[in-house]
Amino acid sequence: MRRLALTLSALTASGLMLTACGGSSSSSPQSESPQQVEGGQSIPQFWPLTGLKVASTKTAALDHPVLVAKMDNTVSSQPQVGLSKADMVVEELVEGGLTRLAAFYYSGIPGNVGPIRSMRASDIDVVSPVHATMVTSGAAGRTIARIRGAHIPFYGEGSPGMYRSSQRGAPYNLLVHLNEIAKAAKAKAATPPAYLQWGDKGLPKGIKVTTIGAQFSGGHTTQWKFENGSYHNLNSNAPAGDQFPATNVLVLRVREGNAGYLDPAGNPVPETLLKGKGNALLFHDGRMIAANWHKGHKPTAQITLTTKKGQKLEVPAGHTWIELVPADGGNVVFKK
Repeated sequence: MRRLALTLSALTASGLMLTACGGSSSSSPQSESPQQVEGGQSIPQFWPLTGLKVASTKTAALDHPVLVAKMDNTVSSQPQVGLSKADMVVEELVEGGLTRLAAFYYSGIPGNVGPIRSMRASDIDVVSPVHATMVTSGAAGRTIARIRGAHIPFYGEGSPGMYRSSQRGAPYNLLVHLNEIAKAAKAKAATPPAYLQWGDKGLPKGIKVTTIGAQFSGGHTTQWKFENGSYHNLNSNAPAGDQFPATNVLVLRVREGNAGYLDPAGNPVPETLLKGKGNALLFHDGRMIAANWHKGHKPTAQITLTTKKGQKLEVPAGHTWIELVPADGGNVVFKK
């Protein structure tokens, strides 16, 4: 098997031409008008975090916001709980070259999720586009001040449903009955906007890629393999029956800043800068499409994608895992 060990910059420099294929003729989620139910409430026809069609107006009429659980992603977190029920997952760099997960829940709320860890300033740009509420063990004082300044609600340890498991060692033993948080966080606001531009109109064919390595640092690479119609995380900390069912893996190359403080071990805390623009790779159906991402400087701005030719690129509906790989110090390796 011929290995394609290419960085994104090398791929861009090669001038790879991506040929558009016809794609599906189904309409884009953005083109559909919302349904109206009794009382004039607007009910979306598509879930905002997946782009999947809503089967019933009863299930769509949710009275809670998007909940984002900050989940540990080291071997000490094993087994992660509730990851398979997430609509979407964002993986972020934290101190020490490790990563942490932001697991988004909206269309379904599981009874048990964890282990829950602390939030970071990086989360402001990650969760704001869908006006999410965060579920976290807490944060450094300056991070909490910035989260509050961004008007992001959060539930910390001691909130309804939070508990410490006697079967795990601290700090990896904090879990949450997320359905109890959902009851406490009832919201009458409108359905959140779509996190990405969902659809499959004119999806470029791209090139065949079945194995992906998203390298965040010298110490951590998240590995994926496309098999039986979906992407499987080869080094997941979740058990086989509770892993995230990824339809898409979306890699965004991002800049990293410094959050301005050290963790208890003396490591500087990085801050992912998810704003502006950068290179992207969209992996779907065993193929890879080179692209660019764009996000306005307001935290609530939506992430949009364009092809290397500048055309709008929609993300096929499904469960998406977003890898925020550092542009400096990170890498993306893949093979057929």
